[in-house]
Amino acid sequence: QVQLVESGGGLVQPGGSLRLSCAASGITLSRYAANWVRQAPGKERELVAVISSTGDSANYADSVKGRFTISRDNVENTLYLQMNSLKAEDTAVYYCHAFGYWGQGTQVNVSS
Repeated sequence: QVQLVESGGGLVQPGGSLRLSCAASGITLSRYAANWVRQAPGKERELVAVISSTGDSANYADSVKGRFTISRDNVENTLYLQMNSLKAEDTAVYYCHAFGYWGQGTQVNVSS
């Protein structure tokens, strides 16, 4: 059974940082590109960042470029999203996704 389990969300003040993790089981994550997607209340899902299977390349939404970094540890079978300089508009549920599988999401709230 494939599971992607996100963690690391929470409440942070504007300008703060969070690191999201996505632990995979039942799937060899290193075989696939993976991404983080977020959905804010009343808005459509937004692709935030994509990383290649090897981790050699990554792409970001313009809204997070320069502030977020996607990475992966293929030994630990885990995907990460380092989020710095957080803004109120980053508030959303963040999901990891790979090969058609989704995690349950982790809530990020950016508020003073």
